[in-house]
Order: sequence, then C-alpha cells, then structure tokens
Amino acid sequence: MMKRLYSEIIAEHFRDVRKMLFLMGPRQVGKTTTSREMGQRRTRSAYLNWDNLDHQQLVLEGPARLASQVRADILQEERPLLILDEIHKYPLWRTLLKGLFDTYADSLDILVTGSARLSAFHSSGDSMMGRYFNYRMHPMTVAEIIRPEVGAAPGMRPPQPIDDQPFEAFLRHGGFPEPLTRQNDRFTARWRRLRHQQLFREELRDLTRVQEVAKVETLAQLIWHRAGQLTSYSTLANGIDASIDSVKRWLSILESLYYCFSLRPWYRNVARSLRKEPKHYLWDWSLLDDLGSRYENLLACALLKAAHLWTDHGFGEFGLYFVRDKQKQEVDFLLSRDGLPWMLVEAKHSGNADLSTSLIHHHHQLKKTLALQVALDLPYVDRSCFELTRPTIVPARTFLSQLI
Repeated sequence: MMKRLYSEIIAEHFRDVRKMLFLMGPRQVGKTTTSREMGQRRTRSAYLNWDNLDHQQLVLEGPARLASQVRADILQEERPLLILDEIHKYPLWRTLLKGLFDTYADSLDILVTGSARLSAFHSSGDSMMGRYFNYRMHPMTVAEIIRPEVGAAPGMRPPQPIDDQPFEAFLRHGGFPEPLTRQNDRFTARWRRLRHQQLFREELRDLTRVQEVAKVETLAQLIWHRAGQLTSYSTLANGIDASIDSVKRWLSILESLYYCFSLRPWYRNVARSLRKEPKHYLWDWSLLDDLGSRYENLLACALLKAAHLWTDHGFGEFGLYFVRDKQKQEVDFLLSRDGLPWMLVEAKHSGNADLSTSLIHHHHQLKKTLALQVALDLPYVDRSCFELTRPTIVPARTFLSQLI
C-alpha cells in the first residue's frame, strides 16, 4: 500500500483542531484506504459505509447509536475516531452530522469521506460551516511518491531525485494508487473501463437528474480529445446536438464527478487579456495517448493539487489559471497566491526548445512573478526552481519534486 501524505494531514488536523474533517476527492483515489488506516492507529475506532445495509441501519438510528460504536460515553485517554463513508447519500445526512457534532464534539473525532455530492455541498456554503474543515484528496504526484508529507511552506521544499522507473510509470499509468502500484498495462486498461462505468453508469445516474446520459458521455469524450485546448461551448454544443446552456450545465456535472476540471484565464495586469473561454483537463492524464498532451495534463494536475493542499493547509489562498491575450500570447499555467500572480509555468516536452517568448512577455507584464519553462526530457538538477529571478528552463523532475 502506497503511503499517502493525507495520513499526516488527518493526524495533524485531529491533534490541533476540534472540528469534523471532510475528505473529498475522486472515486478510487484512496480516501477509504487512508481513512481506515487512520482508524487502525487509534485504540478505538469505527468505520461505517452508507453502501453497507447493516451500517445504514446504524446510521438511521441516529447520533447516539453512532457514538456508541466507539463508546464515546466513556472517558478515554485517546479520543476515538468515527469514520463515515459515503454518508452524503443519506438524504438527512447534514442534520445527522450537525446533531452528532454538536452533541459529541468533545468526545470523539469525526472523519467524513465522499466524492461528488459532498464536494457540491461544500461549494454551496451550507450552515454546517464552522463545524468542519475540508481537505481535497488528489492522485499521487512526483513529490508525494518521493516524500509523502506536507513539509515546508510553498516553494521551500528542497528538490529530490526520482528514479527513471517510477517516473515513467507515473507518466504512463497516472496517479491513481491502484494502477500506479500495479504498473501493468492490461490492469490499467481494465481499471479505466471500470472507473468509466462507475462515473457514467452509477454516479451520473444516481446523483443527478440528467436524462440525456448518452449525450453527457459523448461530451466527456469530446473533452477527453480536447484536453488542454480552449473550450468552445458552441463547438461542443454542435458536436452533441444540445444547447450551450446544457453543455455548460453538463460540464459542471462532469467536474463535480471528478472527471475533469476547468482553468479560467487570468486577466488582472494583463493587457487585452482573454476573459471568457476556459480550458479543461482530465483528472486521469493516463487517458491521453499523445505524450505532449499527457505531460501538460500531468503538470496541470500537479499544480492544482499544490494549489488545493496549500490552501486547505492554511498557507494562503492559491488558485490555478492560464494566461492568454488577444494577440495569442499564451502561457499554460499561472499559480496565484492571495489574489496576486505568483508563478508562471509553461509545459514543454523538450529542453532543447527555445525559451517561450510568451513566457518572457507575460513575466515582464506581471513583473516579479516566477517564470519557469518546465521540460519533460531534461535530467534532474539538484537546485531549487523557486530561487530563480528570471524566466528559466527547468527539468520537470526537479520542479515536480518541489511541489506537493
């Protein structure tokens, strides 16, 4: 079993904070495995999954019955841990958690895991705010493979090398733990097919009111083949014979299912910037056959994970964008920090490519922003990428090892 940095995050949360922990993320990213492993570290813990009919009955009996599973009524040296998996499928789950937390917050720790609906609930700003902290769980990254810990503040993690074999497996099989651990092409193909079925045959039908499932599935295929390109809503609408409003609504659903995520263009301090069309990337970059597209998508996932974890862990408010102006001067990624541009990142397969004129241009416009052209084929260099003061070509192995 791969060690995940989220074990450290969960342990630190319950050591320092008396709030529920919501662990959100895609199916099969490791939420259940990590949660149960944390339970095994406690003297007393209980794991309940709404999909288990016996567990459902316990949930329906209410907060007191749940608390009894870890004997929260007994004074204990170590607080017990109650893990509730997929509880968001219960229609009254919010009321249940409010009552459970308000009554037993001093007696037990509560860990709630889930994917699509739990993520949508968090975004809605429900009145449960103040009772929990959320953490977004991502697939593995180079930094986590090397060193599964949160570590220092953003940009302060020293670089560390990764061997050729795990790096190539990571690029080929993706960052989801099971295919990355197996590193078998046939298994990865079967795993992808099963995950696709779960997303479009189960979660899409069960968690949404969408009737045109086939059209949403076709839309997902179009996004797959256009990953990293500007999203033209009219082109997508024509491709599936649907309205633009429907396409926008269905794309939002695909994002909530962790099939893809969108990046918006950064426009502050950029003259004649593009402000409308987003780009979409896949959570599983291994789906992409073209090596250049797969690498760019991998870099997008690594940067998004860094933005989410640094934000969730209290280092500031981080966001991920791209930059493009009306003269088509484009940089693949911009990472913001507390509302200000912090780092420009351009993805390139070859280290022999010239330094991007767009990277130089936007670095000049945004002034002190860090500007890196991250090349896939360059060998590791034992120097920090975050100490550079001018646009520079850097190895992907070095840069990715310094994220999270």
